[in-house]
Amino acid sequence: MSKLIKEEVIAQFTAAYLAKHGKEPQIEQKGSWFKVDDGKSVRLGELAEMAAELGGDAPAAPEAKAAPVKTAKPKAAPAKAKKAPVKASGGEGGLSPKDAWAKNLSKGSKMPRGF
Repeated sequence: MSKLIKEEVIAQFTAAYLAKHGKEPQIEQKGSWFKVDDGKSVRLGELAEMAAELGGDAPAAPEAKAAPVKTAKPKAAPAKAKKAPVKASGGEGGLSPKDAWAKNLSKGSKMPRGF
């Protein structure tokens, strides 16, 4: 990855934004963060990606981001499935303290100090 130069990235983004929206963007810099038209604060690398998307180079960038998003969704589904078998005691749902400690002790845990 080549080193990004702030002035070049801002110039590219401004040109792409002007071509797409017909007006110049209002870019504010605070530290290493950039805010475009009082929107979300982004880093310089994200600003370069946004310039590429506005300029028409979008097909390469979404493909790289699409793969991690697809792998994250299947990981979330099994986590929900693990939470479902928890047995609720009482009318409010969840485990009572006695049931929770019984479950922990069955796994091999020890009682807390003082008991």
